[in-house]
Amino acid sequence: MRQPERWIPLLVFCLLLSFKNLAQEKKRRNKGASRLEQRIISPDELQIFDADRYREDLSELTNTLIFEEGIDLKKRLSLVSEATLYAIWAPTNILVEVAEKVLIDSIWITAHEYYGLWDSKKVNSYDFDPREFTDTLSVVLYDPYLGSNWSVPVENTEINSPFGRRWYRWHHGTDLKLAVGDPVKAVFDGIVRVRSYERYGYGHYVVIRHRNGLETLYGHLSKVHVVVGQEIRAGEILGLGGNTGRSTGPHLHFEVRYRGLSIDPTELFDFEIGRIKSPVFMLTATSFEHEIRLREAIYHRVRSGENLSVIARRYGVRMSQITRLNGISTRSILRIGQRLQIQ
Repeated sequence: MRQPERWIPLLVFCLLLSFKNLAQEKKRRNKGASRLEQRIISPDELQIFDADRYREDLSELTNTLIFEEGIDLKKRLSLVSEATLYAIWAPTNILVEVAEKVLIDSIWITAHEYYGLWDSKKVNSYDFDPREFTDTLSVVLYDPYLGSNWSVPVENTEINSPFGRRWYRWHHGTDLKLAVGDPVKAVFDGIVRVRSYERYGYGHYVVIRHRNGLETLYGHLSKVHVVVGQEIRAGEILGLGGNTGRSTGPHLHFEVRYRGLSIDPTELFDFEIGRIKSPVFMLTATSFEHEIRLREAIYHRVRSGENLSVIARRYGVRMSQITRLNGISTRSILRIGQRLQIQ
């Protein structure tokens, strides 16, 4: 055999050994990767695009983002561990049906502990006692880097009536000046949880659940342009300003709420200059001091000429509440000087 031909078998053996080592190395690297990563890694050979497989991979990937860094949404979270600074918002692409037979992405139910309750009829259905809130919660209001922004609710942010006590009742929002027909906008990205009408209250109003754990309410609208379950971006029009419900003139009644409890909107917004104060809002127990005071017992002494209807209107409560607290009926005769518990 000639000299070069003797080296051919040896060369073939070396090539086979090299291919075997490369295959083992590739197998070792992929062994540590997740099943999802192995599927998403681009193959060496050209393949036909599988749309169904792609959607399955995308759904798994977004779920991975939600549950990374030890955030377990199935576990009941404390106020401290709700991690509102964790600003990644990854839709699950899994639709859930709420009571109204409306399909929404499950992230709107699982993103925050109390979001697990969805009620399109009540503004506050969360049964949260503010006396239990003793921590400081950092709420990311917006982050343009991650695609979330903010907006003023109306173009003119002049205050007609501030948040606080109004006569014998509490005014849970800030009234902003507008003309009938002026556009009203969502202040943050969110989803419509309530669209309703109260003849002796908010009139036509909308409640939006936001990504950041807050909810906002827009009252006395003349027209509503959104429906329950509709996702909306900050700055998009949700309706038109009006004078519906219990209102003495055109204005927007604007509320900010956490777990159903009202927060002074001026803690977040500087309405004098039409700007948000900070990208991050520090929510503390002091934000709910008014709610704690409102839960304290209030009594009234009956005066000449007063009846249950007059007293109920004075304090902004229902007659049924007064009768229940005092063990009387609407037909009971009130005595001058009689002490009645109002709340």
